[in-house]
Parts: sequence; structure tokens; C-alpha cells
Amino acid sequence: MWWFYRKGPSGFSGASTAEEVTAGVDGRGLVAVITGATSGIGLETARVLALRGVHVVMPARNVAAGLAVKETIVASIPGARIDVLEMDLSSMASVRRFASEFESLNLPLNILINNAGIMTRNCTCSCDGLELHFATNHIGHFLLTNLLLESMKKTCRDSGTEGRIINVTSAGHTMTYPEGICFDKIHDPSGLNDFIGYGQSKLANILHSNELSRIFKEGGVNISANAVHPGVIATNLFRGRTIVAAFLNSIGRIICRSVQQGAATTCYVAMHPQVKGISGKYFANCNIAIPSLQAMDVELAKKLWQFSLQTVSS
Repeated sequence: MWWFYRKGPSGFSGASTAEEVTAGVDGRGLVAVITGATSGIGLETARVLALRGVHVVMPARNVAAGLAVKETIVASIPGARIDVLEMDLSSMASVRRFASEFESLNLPLNILINNAGIMTRNCTCSCDGLELHFATNHIGHFLLTNLLLESMKKTCRDSGTEGRIINVTSAGHTMTYPEGICFDKIHDPSGLNDFIGYGQSKLANILHSNELSRIFKEGGVNISANAVHPGVIATNLFRGRTIVAAFLNSIGRIICRSVQQGAATTCYVAMHPQVKGISGKYFANCNIAIPSLQAMDVELAKKLWQFSLQTVSS
């Protein structure tokens, strides 16, 4: 495990924690939306950003759980500013309601962390008729990002501060079809392997951030978009995968990192001044890494963008 502790060019490693990579960073005056912040690395990300002075907005499918997390964070960080709004990523109508409610708060938006994700036992359909992994892990975040973009652009113009969008992906993005994404299976997941369903949704996260970055650069928009792999963490992501969860729990001390370490790369990319101006990259262990060839496919990223745009517009 020597590689886990070896520091990269950033000065950090896979053993670094979220608090360590944000030490000395002042987030006062910044506002961040963080999905999936009621548990796991999302919760730790929200806690650490609040610790650094960031005003955190938490979309939560279970508002009661979100409010409980808010109480816990505020109890440990007096003065922490946290708002909880209802949102179910698997429902486009719910995402639209959240965006409307966020707009009514009249807040700026500096950071968007698309962290939430699911790994289900079966490839079922969402309420919108989309394969559930793809609907939740990609389409929900794609729509959310599009709906919040004008707010982010305005904040960048008014403050002169770079906006940052972070898509939390997984090394599991390599576990997909030879062509990368099987678009025919998005509306008809029958016969789709659940691991591949998860893998192609995680590949979509990287392709999404890459295409966002390309569009921002061409338009001269001061917003970066990057994807991060948090590492293997035994979180609620595996709650529906009994065998996987048992395997990770049994050897967790060997291959799994803590939640504090798992949130580090997200917090580093979201907050650290070293990342300013860096966009369209894939990060792991708090350093720039190399994803699969499919994840760097420019044409596939464009095809996914058009497919996603058509999906959320229909």
C-alpha cells in the first residue's frame, strides 16, 4: 500500500483527509450545492466546506435526514450556514422544483458538487422511464447543472471568482460496454447487467464534465468542470449489494479508505487554489490522473451531451 501514501505533484496523496487538503483555505462568501450530502463522503464534504466557511445547500430526497445532518454539523461548527431543500435526482420534475426553490433563496452559486450516486441490484426504470443508474447518477445531475448554470455564470461575472463544478465518478467507469455507453438500453434496461449499468453511468459523469469544460472554454466562461474518483469507501452506496458490502467490510482495513480520506479529492478540487484554471481533468488521490480511453473520447462526450439534452427536454 506504499502507493497510497506517496504524495503526488499536489503535495497530497490517497491518505490525505478532506480537512488536510483544505487547511488554510478561506471559503467565506462562497456558496456550494452538494448532492448526496446526507451520508458518506457527501456528508463529510458538506461538513468540511462548512468548516471552511462555505454556505452549503443540501438537496435531499429525505428532508428529515438532511435536517438531522444539518443539526449535527451546526452543533460541531457553530455559525455553519446550511440550507436543506427537497430533491430526488431520479425525478426530473423534482430536480426542476429544487432549482426553482434554490433560485428563490436569492443566493449566489460558486461551487456545484454532483456527488450523489446509487448502485442497485437490478436495472429498473425511474419514474421518467429511464434506467435507474443512468437517471440518478447522470441525467439528474446533467439537468441540475443546466438549471443552475445561469446562477453560476452570474456569480462568476459579479464576483470575478472562478466557479467550479465537480462530478464524483468512480474507477468503475471502466466497467462498461466496448462502445462506452449503450444508448439503446437507457429507455429499455431489460437484460442490462447492473454492474455495467452502474459503470456506464459513471463513465457518463466524466464525459459530462469533459464536455462542460470544452463548452466553457469555447465560450470564455470562468467555470471549471472536473471529475473525481474518491477511492473505494465502504459507504451506503453498497447497501443494496450484500455480497459487495460484506467483502468490503471484511477487507476494508486493507483496501478501503476512510470517509475523511474519500472526501479529500472532492474537497481539494472544489476549494484548493492549486486547481484554479484547471478544467476537463480526472482526479484521483488529490492529483490529476488518467481515466479510460472511453472517458477521453471527445465524440462520445458530444453524443452523450446531445442525448442527455434531448432526454431532459422531452
